[in-house]
Amino acid sequence: MKKVPLRKCLVSNTIYPKMELFRVVRTPENQVILDITGKANGRGAYIHKDIDSIEKARKSKVLNKNLGIEVPNEIYDRMYHFLDV
Repeated sequence: MKKVPLRKCLVSNTIYPKMELFRVVRTPENQVILDITGKANGRGAYIHKDIDSIEKARKSKVLNKNLGIEVPNEIYDRMYHFLDV
């Protein structure tokens, strides 16, 4: 049986299967992207795929602190977009 990769949500500090989380990446070129594939090169941070976690991450700026760079609002907007689909 194959092992399911687990990652910790930055907001709740709860461990979830990797597929239940958004991955936000700071690339080596210091750009911030929402990594849908989970394979982008760079420093990654994980946020659970629910509205409360996204809102808390935006308000507390936990992604900015973890990635060491300003995360644009477009990243949060894209997370909301993927929740609606």
